[in-house]
Amino acid sequence: MVMAVKTTGAHDSFGDTHRSLLTRLKQWDDSGAWRQFFDAYGKLIYGFAMKAGLSDVESQEVVQETMLVVAKQMPGFRYDPAKGSFRRWLFNQARWRIADQFRKRQRECLLQGGAHDDSTGTGEMERVPDASQQKLQATWDAEWRENQLARALERVKMNVGERQYQMFHLFTIQGWSMAEIIRTLKVNRAQVYMAKMRVSKLVKAELAALDGGPG
Repeated sequence: MVMAVKTTGAHDSFGDTHRSLLTRLKQWDDSGAWRQFFDAYGKLIYGFAMKAGLSDVESQEVVQETMLVVAKQMPGFRYDPAKGSFRRWLFNQARWRIADQFRKRQRECLLQGGAHDDSTGTGEMERVPDASQQKLQATWDAEWRENQLARALERVKMNVGERQYQMFHLFTIQGWSMAEIIRTLKVNRAQVYMAKMRVSKLVKAELAALDGGPG
């Protein structure tokens, strides 16, 4: 399962995070389910690894290794909310793979007989196993929320007019002033407000649907 992390939003829907997707992942040959799962969570894991202090290449490896672990565990995996959330379970899988990458980095440094040049400025991952669990969890939760919002926005973007979404995105996401939008897009204040209200409602609905999956 060799995949490169996309830096653009994933084209998926609520069904991608529904429990039925986890059931489909039990079948190794269901390439559609695995693609949906990767699109839904690959970028999330990648961003978490980067913020933990890994390089791009190391973060890509974390994604690959995490996906392999998920694939190996899926045949016997049973989603039981009473035993913990899927979000927490995936967090642990990614965190352990990140720690593996830092241990690998340290071993290579010892073999080379020199100190590693940590270009990220975050220090060696010997800190990760000892780092505050709350801090790591907060980083993961922030990445999770950002990932969910990106997916919701992408889904809504495919189901509304381009002009309407543009007004919403400039005003709500990019923070343009009303005057800037009116001048640039040649629209009036009422159009901007109507686009904001309608698209915001759709985004909230998508987020609620995503949160209804295995979180």
